Amino acid sequence: MTDAAVAPATPARAGWLRTHLRGPLDLWERLGLRARVTGLFAFGALLLSLLMGGLAFFTTSHFLVSDQVNAAITKTGAEAITLQTALISQGTSIKSELAGIDSSSGSQSVLLYQGNEYPSTLTLSSASLPRDLLDLVRSGTPATQNFVLDGRPQVAVGIPLPAAHARYFAIFDLTDLEHTLHVLALALALGGLVTTVLGGVIGRLASGRSLRPLTAVSRAAVAIARGDLDTRLRATTEDPDLTGLTQSFNMMVDQLQERIERDARFTSDVSHELRSPLTTLSNSLNVLEAHADELTPRAQRALELLGADLRRFERMVAELLEISRTDTSAAEVSLEFVDAGELVRQAVAAGTRTVSQSVPPPIVWVDPVLDGTILSVDKRRFERIMANLLENAALYGGGATRVAAEHGPDRRGLATVVVAVEDHGPGVELGERRRIFERFYRGQSSGRRGASTGTGLGLALVAEHVRLMGGLVGIEDAPGGGARFTVELPVTEDEGEDA
Repeated sequence: MTDAAVAPATPARAGWLRTHLRGPLDLWERLGLRARVTGLFAFGALLLSLLMGGLAFFTTSHFLVSDQVNAAITKTGAEAITLQTALISQGTSIKSELAGIDSSSGSQSVLLYQGNEYPSTLTLSSASLPRDLLDLVRSGTPATQNFVLDGRPQVAVGIPLPAAHARYFAIFDLTDLEHTLHVLALALALGGLVTTVLGGVIGRLASGRSLRPLTAVSRAAVAIARGDLDTRLRATTEDPDLTGLTQSFNMMVDQLQERIERDARFTSDVSHELRSPLTTLSNSLNVLEAHADELTPRAQRALELLGADLRRFERMVAELLEISRTDTSAAEVSLEFVDAGELVRQAVAAGTRTVSQSVPPPIVWVDPVLDGTILSVDKRRFERIMANLLENAALYGGGATRVAAEHGPDRRGLATVVVAVEDHGPGVELGERRRIFERFYRGQSSGRRGASTGTGLGLALVAEHVRLMGGLVGIEDAPGGGARFTVELPVTEDEGEDA
């Protein structure tokens, strides 16, 4: 063997293998864990059925063929002895002797004697026999050989008759044996198919039972991610191996819930503690502002800066208190049934009064289809939502240009109303849209959502208020450029039933 035959795979060959195996590997990796386990069980059952079926088929066929050949050799040997005795005695006709042998054995035969051929049928001759078999028997060696005659499998047995200077050949039909082997192969193939299917079914059931605890863990994790911190895994004694996982998971959630509640209480306590000194500072500021005319221009400017920062601080504390109440589940939601169009108009009017007077009020458009549409909302929270969105547009988008209310998509079989606040600013990049409603997130672009007088809590409060009322909040590009903040609220179909 040359060195090239045992040389390791070259980088090019390895790259070729990776390239051609990448597709099946990617498909396998995209399958779920349960599908992989099912596939492995089915594949294992297929390999096992192929191995056992192949072993059974080849063993059975070997023994059946061997038995058939041995029986043919035994019969041919006995016939050859009888025929040799008859040829030596010359007391009987050769043709009649051959006819008697063929009728008793059910085979065909050819006798080569004194340069003549004596076939049992008109279509048979020595030319029909395999050449190798003829040569061996002519050399004085008995032999057997399988071959095909007229499309049918046959086994030929040749025996030399040295005492009579003749050679005798018997041909046995193996069609019935071949049919039996075909039936056996078909049965084994069907058995292998059934075994593979059963393997897949067993794998599916086994994977489902084995992965059931992981499914419970996944559902619990999803519920916790949604904010349901009271979710726990149910303790079970059916599988001792899962007891540790259940206990560890529940302990982790306990610690997480305790940490979140502790942080929320800390924020609430700090905010409450800040309110008293802030009230004192605010009262002192009011006194100073009442005598601002008596101060020097430089002191007046300092007083204006102090007032702006103090009011911003007061608003931040108020927003922190509001958020802390939602974190500790102490937020009270007072739902009432209101007309959608009237609610939007009143909320925009109230929110416009809190925005700087230098920003023109937006255009309010309510789809006429919404006439008579009833929403179940907390009016105070909705007005707070609109005020925060309008102020956000004034700070970062040059002011709101349009507030639109229209029908939204159906959610879980319920109609919705979408209220959109549009501005003509630079908009919000796709990378920031997922974080724009996070607390204290004020953007990454300089001069856009980073350098402003905002607290970074306005949009976070919008998301909290919308969530408490069972709605959704989002952001997209406005049709004419800029940002478009959307608030989606469910429509109340039956006021009496919901009440």
